[in-house]
Amino acid sequence: MARKNVLSNLMNPSAEPADSSNPGQEEQRPSITYKGIGALGAVTRSIDALAAKADAAKEIEAKLAAGEVVIELEPDQIEESFISDRLVHSDQEFQELVEAMRVRGQDSPILVRPHPTKDGTYQIAFGHRRAKAARLLGRPVRAIVKSLTDRDHVIAQGQENSARADLSFLERATFAGELETRGFDRETIMSALSADKTTVSKMLSVVNRIPKGVRAGIGPALSIGRDRWHELATRFDDPANEDKAVEFLARERIRTRPPEERFNLLNSHLARHETPAAAKLAPATWHRKDGAVEASIKTNGRQYTIALKAAEAAAFGAYITRNLDRLYEAYRTENKQKSGD
Repeated sequence: MARKNVLSNLMNPSAEPADSSNPGQEEQRPSITYKGIGALGAVTRSIDALAAKADAAKEIEAKLAAGEVVIELEPDQIEESFISDRLVHSDQEFQELVEAMRVRGQDSPILVRPHPTKDGTYQIAFGHRRAKAARLLGRPVRAIVKSLTDRDHVIAQGQENSARADLSFLERATFAGELETRGFDRETIMSALSADKTTVSKMLSVVNRIPKGVRAGIGPALSIGRDRWHELATRFDDPANEDKAVEFLARERIRTRPPEERFNLLNSHLARHETPAAAKLAPATWHRKDGAVEASIKTNGRQYTIALKAAEAAAFGAYITRNLDRLYEAYRTENKQKSGD
C-alpha cells in the first residue's frame, strides 16, 4: 500500500484511480508513445489530418502534465535521478527482476520528470532498477511523467524507497546525507524518509562521522541496524581510525566477505585497537612560542574541553565562540575533501 500512496499523492487528486480488477480497462486506453508525438508531421500530408493530430498531441501533453497517463519511453531518453539512493545493487536480485520483466513485462510504471536542462530527456524519480532492466532487455520503459520541483522529486524518490524492505539503514542514512549536502532543509529530509526528527538526526550523525570511503568499503549491510551503525560511528571520533579502517577494508580476505561480515570485522578490529580510556582522559597542553596564551585540553572521545590561560583569555575565548560556525564549516569541508566527496 505504501507505494500506491506515494504515487497517488503525486497524481491529480481529481483523477479516478484505475481499477486493477478490470483487465480490460487498460486495453481501452490508446497506446501512446513519446515517439509518436514527435513524428506527427511525417504521418500524413493531409492538412486536416495534421490539424487533428496536432490537437490530439496537445491533449496528450496536457494529460502528461497532470500525470494521468502511462507512456512508453526509450531507455536512452531517461537519466538517473540527480541524487543516488543505493550503494550497490544485488546482482542476484537484479537478475531476478530482469527475468520477471522478460516473462511478464513491466508490471508497474516508473516515475519520471522532464529533465530540468535537457529537452526530450527525462529524469527518474523512482524505478531505477526497472529502467535498467528494460534497457538490458531492449524494451521501452513504461513511465508516468510528472512535472516535479527538486523538492517534490526527492520526496517522491525517498518515500518510494521507504516502502521497500530491501533498502538498508545505511542507504537511507546516505540518502539523508546527500539531501543535507545539497541544501535541503530538515523538514524535506524528514518527509522524504518518512522519519521523525530524532531518527533523521541519528542518520545524519552516522554519515557525517563515518567517512565516505569507509561506508563504501563496508557496503549496505542490510541486517545491521541503526544502533550498531551509531556504535561504529563513535569510533571515528578518533581521527586516526579512518586510515586504520580504510587499510583494513582493503585487505583481500576482508573485501571478499559479505557487507555484514565486513561491518562486524571492522567494528571488532577498531575496538581492539582503541585507545584506552585512561589515555583519552590524560590532559594535553598547547602554548604559543611567545608565551602569550596557553591551553589545557581534555577529551574522553565524546567531549572535548579547552581551558585557556592568558591575560586576554576571555577575549580570545569570546572570539572563538563568535567564529564557531565558520570553524566548523572549515572542519567539515576539510573532512569531505579527505573522504573524496
